[in-house]
Amino acid sequence: MDSIVESNKSIMSKPYYVDKDLAKFGEIGEWNKELADKFFSYYGDVFAPGALSAREKALIALAVSHAVQCPYCIDAYTSDSLKKGADEEQMMEAVHVAAAIRGGATLVHGVQMMNKAKDLSM
Repeated sequence: MDSIVESNKSIMSKPYYVDKDLAKFGEIGEWNKELADKFFSYYGDVFAPGALSAREKALIALAVSHAVQCPYCIDAYTSDSLKKGADEEQMMEAVHVAAAIRGGATLVHGVQMMNKAKDLSM
């Protein structure tokens, strides 16, 4: 029992998010190279020039990063957005778009609650 407590103390003393881990992202293929290669190929295709500019794609990725609350993605796409020519005002506006969509998604599910409450009240 004491070894479990000590193990948990050791785990809890380490931060969950370690910014240095972002640089290790490419290593996810270590345990399944085939799937990692497919992912990175797809990822590269998604971010290749297309109907959206590289700056627009970086801003979308930054907004989504905030919506899914991924600190690694937030770091990566903050840097990428700046590198691709976005400014701080555009980046914050993208974050607010994500917040509005996330808030709206929560609120629109209130209709489901209202429908269920009405059904139960009948």
